[in-house]
Amino acid sequence: VQLVESGGGSVQAGGSLRLSCVASGYTGNNYCVGWFRQAPGKEREGVASRARDGVARYADSVKGRFTFSVDNANNTLYLEMNSLKPEDTAVYYCAATLGWYGLSRCPASQNGYNYWGPGTQVAVSS
Repeated sequence: VQLVESGGGSVQAGGSLRLSCVASGYTGNNYCVGWFRQAPGKEREGVASRARDGVARYADSVKGRFTFSVDNANNTLYLEMNSLKPEDTAVYYCAATLGWYGLSRCPASQNGYNYWGPGTQVAVSS
């Protein structure tokens, strides 16, 4: 499985960005996907996760501001980020793990994911 993110950039606080992640190398229907981020000097943390046809779960810090969607026809994940804050500044990664976890039990921790993209930088200025 290969994952490649895009869409990062620099925005002012209150602005929006949409990250994309194109997946290839797997044609099955059972998988979990997630978005993670790592700020300078901090550990990588989970942002959102979901099964292919499941409901997304979000970290408390992004609830109500970020939306995680999946375009199955184009094998693309999206992370719509609104009302961005300086503390959202980080490298954002998409990740995947194969298998059936149920519609709402995808791993929230990075340890649950086997496949990772190289990341895309998001910088939010105040």
